[in-house]
Amino acid sequence: MSLITGGFHIASTWGGQMQTDFMRPARRRPGVFLAAIALCFAAVLTGPIPARADGSVSALGLGMGAPTPQRFAEFEAVVEKYNTSGERFVIDGHCQSACTMMLAIRNVCVKPSATLLFHAGGNPRTGKISADTTSRMLARYNPALRQYLLEKNAMSTFDFHPIPGSVIISRFGYPACK
Repeated sequence: MSLITGGFHIASTWGGQMQTDFMRPARRRPGVFLAAIALCFAAVLTGPIPARADGSVSALGLGMGAPTPQRFAEFEAVVEKYNTSGERFVIDGHCQSACTMMLAIRNVCVKPSATLLFHAGGNPRTGKISADTTSRMLARYNPALRQYLLEKNAMSTFDFHPIPGSVIISRFGYPACK
């Protein structure tokens, strides 16, 4: 005996207990199996569908900066990757130290709620400032921001100099994320 209610087919085939279709043992359905194989084959032939997702400080885990020269080079590589691809990059949340170099990405945007923290390049643990690292960071900022940081001596110590994302947008002309 079977009964159709509410869109489910209910049958009393298993020891008198009422079961729905999705609880029945799987039956062999060659049409469904062949359709699944064809779909997989088509995906292999056409390649993956590219996901269009913006990169961001938080998604890539870049917010805490680069504690080593190798990590600093990785940050520079991220800038080059996004400049080459043209993908949008979002500065969101906490962005300190080498993370601020993401401002050099040509298709960057800044969330007003972000906080960017600037300081001299080098090794805070040893107290050794690197003129080379500091200049590489400064070269990544637009002229207005670079001038401001130099005037405030923000790039001459390891003390953080925070600037809210809203100020990076309004005062220094970086685009806001929409």
